[in-house]
Amino acid sequence: MAPDADETDAPPLVVALGGNTLLGEHGNTVVCVGGGVPVARDDDGDLRGVEVVVDKDRTARLLANELGSATLIVLTDVEYAYVDFGGPDQQPIERASAAALHEHLEAGEFGVGSMRPKVGTCLRFVERGGERAVISSPERLTSALAGDAGTQVYERAPGA
Repeated sequence: MAPDADETDAPPLVVALGGNTLLGEHGNTVVCVGGGVPVARDDDGDLRGVEVVVDKDRTARLLANELGSATLIVLTDVEYAYVDFGGPDQQPIERASAAALHEHLEAGEFGVGSMRPKVGTCLRFVERGGERAVISSPERLTSALAGDAGTQVYERAPGA
């Protein structure tokens, strides 16, 4: 897998993709949670463990795009991404095109250490071939998969 030039803090490749590809090709849902060992190639081309912080959401996005997944779900502690989160005009973002979500991102609507990286992950997923990305809570996962909960992100707004 080629590195993502705009994601310098994301891993440039996912090693051992084969088993996940096989699962996906046979109609199985691939679920990824934290874990794994970050590695780098040494001068001989061998893999060795390295000490780095790996962003799980971005790694999941890399894996999902590489597998050709239609949907990426990013779970967090809230059901939606919100405009004016915690403020008097807080509103959930239920459905959004990538362009609309970019506007919110550029307006600084999302916290740098919290929702901003999740929104960026979802945007990159749909911009690089995914059909839909969703931000939601674990409690609302089933409804989010059905499109009835969570922030549903598409390259273009549905119906456009």
